[in-house]
Amino acid sequence: MTSAAAFACSVESGITDIGDNARTQDICRCAQPACAVPFHPMQDLFAKSEAENLERVSAAAPLAARMRPRTLDEFVGQEHILAPGKLLRRAIEADRLPSLIISGPPGSGKTTLAYVVAEMTHSEFIRLSGVESNVAEMRKVVAAAANRLRTSGRKTIVFIDEIHHFNKAQQDILLPDVESGNLRLIGATTYNPYFYVNSALVSRSLVFRLEPLTVEQLEILIDRALADSERGLGKYNVKMDADARGHLAKLSDGDARKCLNALEVGVLTTPPLGETGSHLSRSSSHKGKDAQKRVSPPGVIHFTLKVAEESIQTKAVVYDKKGDAHYDTISAFIKSMRASDEKGAIYWLAKMLHAGEDFRFIARRIVIFASEDVGLADPEALPLAIATQHAVEFVGMPEARIPLAHATAYMCRAKKSREAYESLAAASEEIESEQTTQVPEHLKNKHFPVNPER
Repeated sequence: MTSAAAFACSVESGITDIGDNARTQDICRCAQPACAVPFHPMQDLFAKSEAENLERVSAAAPLAARMRPRTLDEFVGQEHILAPGKLLRRAIEADRLPSLIISGPPGSGKTTLAYVVAEMTHSEFIRLSGVESNVAEMRKVVAAAANRLRTSGRKTIVFIDEIHHFNKAQQDILLPDVESGNLRLIGATTYNPYFYVNSALVSRSLVFRLEPLTVEQLEILIDRALADSERGLGKYNVKMDADARGHLAKLSDGDARKCLNALEVGVLTTPPLGETGSHLSRSSSHKGKDAQKRVSPPGVIHFTLKVAEESIQTKAVVYDKKGDAHYDTISAFIKSMRASDEKGAIYWLAKMLHAGEDFRFIARRIVIFASEDVGLADPEALPLAIATQHAVEFVGMPEARIPLAHATAYMCRAKKSREAYESLAAASEEIESEQTTQVPEHLKNKHFPVNPER
C-alpha cells in the first residue's frame, strides 16, 4: 500500500501519527477491506418477486392456486370484457393497459387476471394486501418501481388485493406514480369501487366488474382439473358422475376457488375402489364383486353425488351486509312484493336470513311497504306489518323467520295502491318548487284572535 493510501486510511480511522510503522500497518490492515469495497448502483429490492415464485407452485398449494390460468386463452368466463375484440383484451395484448380497478365476487378471477396481465406484458409483479400493507412498505414499492423503470426500462405492476381496506392516505401515495406511469396499479375489491376507492384513483384507472362464473363454466374448470396431470388431478384415476359435477358447480355459487378446492378434497379423501368395500353404491353393494367391476374397475376413484355433498357441505351465499349485495337483495325483495311475485319474494327473504341479515331490518322494510305500496287498497296490511315487527322482536331468531314469511306472503297477495304516497310526493314537490301558500282564513284556528286588542 502506498503512503498516500496509508495516510488516507489512517485519517479515516482518526489516526494522524503515521510515523509509527507498526501501528500504521495494523490500522491499514484493518481498514483495507473497507477501502477495497467497490460502489454498486442501487439493486432492485424486489428482484425475486412473487410472480417468479408462483411459476413454481409447490404440490402442497391448493388446487385452485395450481390451476390458475396462465394466458387469456385459458381464462374461463368474463367474456364481456375478455372475449376477442373487447377493450380489456385488446389493451392487454397491445401492452397499452393503464391502471385497473377490478371488482367482483370472490372466486371470479380478480387475482388471476392480475397475474395474467403481468405475464403477458412482461412486467415485474408486486403483490400487496389492503389488510396487511402499511405506508412504509408502499413507499418502498413505489420507489423500487420508479428505479426499475429508470435503470432497466422494465414496467412494474403493483397488485393490491382488497384495496378498499386502504385509507385515503395510503391510496393517495400511489397517485403521483400512477399518473406519471412509473407503475401500473391493479386494485381488486369485492365492493363497489366508486364508493370505496378514491375518486382520484378511479379517474386514472379503467374500472371493470367480473361476474360470478356460471354452472357451465365451473364444470369446464372441473373437467380441466381432472385432466391436467401436471398441475391438476390427472394423475388420479377419477370417474366423476354427471350429477356430482353439477352439484359442485351449482353449490359453488359462481366461486371457482370454492369449486376446485371442494373437488380436491373429494378426490384426495375418497379411497379408490378395490381398496375398501365401503365405497360401493347402495344399489350394487349387495351384488358382490361382479357388480363392483361393472360400476368402476379397481383403483378408480368414483366421485359420486354423495362425495360431492360431503365435499362442499353447504352453499356459499355471496352476501355482504354493508355492501352492494345488501342493497341489491332488499331491492329485489321489495320489487318482488310489489309485483305480487310471492315465490320470488320468499326466495329473497330466505337468502337474506340465510346470510345473517338483521331480521329487524327486514321487518322495518315490510312495515314501510305496507303503507307505501299497499296503502288504501288494504287497510289491514299496516296493522299486520306492525304486529310482525312486534312478533319478531318478541320471539327472535330462528323463529322470527316464520312471521316474516307470513307478512311477506300477505303483502304479495294484497291489492296495491300508492295513492297516498304519490299524493304526498306531489305535494312535497310543489312546496319545494313554488312559493309556500299561506293558510286560508277559513282554515285558521279561530279560538285565538290573530291581532288581539291591547
